[in-house]
Amino acid sequence: MSVAAPSTTTGTAPPADPHGHPNQFALLGQRRFAPFFWTQFLGAANDNLFKFAFTVLVTYQLQLSWLPPAMAGLVIGAVFILPFLLFSATSGQLADKYDKTVLIRFVKTLEIGIMLVAAWGFLTTQVPALLLCVFLLGLHSTLFGPVKFAYLPQHLNERELTGGNGMVEMGTFVAILMGNVVGGLLIALPGVGPTAVAAGCLALALAGRWTAQAVPVSPATDPALQINWNPVSETLRNLKLAHGNLVVFRSLLGISWMWFFGAVFLSNFPAFAKEVLHGNEQVASLLLVVFSIGIGAGSLLCETLSRRHVEIGLVPLGAIGMSVFAIDLYLASHALPASQVLSLGAFLAQPAHWRVLADLALLSLFAGLYSVPMYALIQLRSQPTHRARIIAANNILNALFMIASSVLAGALLKAGFTVPQIFLAVGLANAVVAAYIFLLVPEYLLRFVSFLLSRVIYRFKVEGEHHIPETGAAVLVANHVSFIDAVLLMAASPRPIRFVMDASIFKIPVLGMLFRLAKAIPIAPRQEDPAAYAAAFEQAERVLADGDLLCIFPEGGLTRDGSLQPFKPGVLRILQAQPVPVVPIALNHLWGSFFSRVEKGRAMVRPFRRGLFSRVGLVAGPAVPPAQVTLDLLRERVQALMRADV
Repeated sequence: MSVAAPSTTTGTAPPADPHGHPNQFALLGQRRFAPFFWTQFLGAANDNLFKFAFTVLVTYQLQLSWLPPAMAGLVIGAVFILPFLLFSATSGQLADKYDKTVLIRFVKTLEIGIMLVAAWGFLTTQVPALLLCVFLLGLHSTLFGPVKFAYLPQHLNERELTGGNGMVEMGTFVAILMGNVVGGLLIALPGVGPTAVAAGCLALALAGRWTAQAVPVSPATDPALQINWNPVSETLRNLKLAHGNLVVFRSLLGISWMWFFGAVFLSNFPAFAKEVLHGNEQVASLLLVVFSIGIGAGSLLCETLSRRHVEIGLVPLGAIGMSVFAIDLYLASHALPASQVLSLGAFLAQPAHWRVLADLALLSLFAGLYSVPMYALIQLRSQPTHRARIIAANNILNALFMIASSVLAGALLKAGFTVPQIFLAVGLANAVVAAYIFLLVPEYLLRFVSFLLSRVIYRFKVEGEHHIPETGAAVLVANHVSFIDAVLLMAASPRPIRFVMDASIFKIPVLGMLFRLAKAIPIAPRQEDPAAYAAAFEQAERVLADGDLLCIFPEGGLTRDGSLQPFKPGVLRILQAQPVPVVPIALNHLWGSFFSRVEKGRAMVRPFRRGLFSRVGLVAGPAVPPAQVTLDLLRERVQALMRADV
């Protein structure tokens, strides 16, 4: 989503002070979010109530020669996913061309019509009609998907985006869980099960249409768009459009992989519960409950860990956790002894099963940490005019990956793999896929390193980060205290930063590799290497011409005594070619740390000199217009910020 700044055309711009909201739950008290949240929640609950009740009906209560019980779940799932492949491209165009609120209300009205047909199908036991409703509900979700994720950046700013996505992700999984549980309970009511399901589905559809009426206006982002009704050519065009921004496209692949990963577990829960854990249907339901709670908890945790920014450093952390606990789930379950079928109470009474549940909970929690920042990044980096089409491309990829997961899992089972072995294979594959993605998009790895440094090694406090512009070119100037100044600046900025750095730093093991991954620009003194000196300025000017952030350390090298050194004129030369705002920044309390030159001019001596979690700070000041910039003014601003108590 692209919400660098609240849109002035939405009619519902976020409040001026996003810092005033204590946490993501405060959004539930605001009209710009609450009606939308409950609309999507009720829709997800209704989809799953209907699908699960229908699955139970044809699996346990009806005998159909053309739809055997063993195939019912697969057929219903395939029919539901089919519209995502056929119509996602069209739905993305509609969401870009028209007011999203109008589309939301249309979709919820359509849901009422679908549920009227479904009610007739349940009351008269018309299975073909119910299958048609499964397809139509898939179409309903296909139309709603791009609207759902393109709506958020029009109403939430960057600091609210992670929390808003976390709430939506949590709400979706809770709704799925509740829909499955309620659907199973209602269809099992003796004599009145189908009637109760019909009434429940219709009630949820009506409630969703009522909440949709309160969703605020969300104007079209590309009203002049000409709709291409050919799903094949438009799907290819959407994928090409997404590929135009490689960070976004590879993030789409990362999210689709998460759906592949999750689908393997969800589709194998019944067999895992029965054949490996030797539990009954209630044990299978418990696995779904634990998985859903884990996803919800991880999604909500993102805002706290990210300090209310889009923090993609959480993605590698999530990927690591997904692999670790998928592998441990195999270790905890592959050698469980055979036993009679266990009730829920008997299952929970065995300590070995608690490890299985803990692995499942933590695996899904880390999946939440993995997915929410990726969604937020896609929303933040996509162009507003075609954001919904990018989301539509993501839905297409998700559907393809989920189908591939079913095919692969089925093939592995036929080849003789056990369910725990499939979990192990997916856990190992996740490590390989994650490593590949993070090498392709080093920004994820770099943000992960900065996340660890700023939260594990130091107690990092940031003030004035709102002065770092969320869109457009700017130069950041900072005092240079330690070898990890750039890493801490990365942690403070929601946007990537290109750094101009002393070429000698690139010779330091590990740090040099990180700065090369960050595409830092090496610079050497003109008298030592005139070519490198000139090339550095050319690259710096190109960064600003592209509208990105550039950071320079105008002292020209690390301080050797902790004091601010005179500023060199390089920044003035850059501003002559690219006149952009200059943001002064001070890094505080780093002098005396392991990475500063405190030991007779040497750094990285005595690692725990100040212990773990020592306090460091970063303070950003208001931007200086390019016409007002002088070296003395910039140095004075940075010096004043260095005196701030953070």
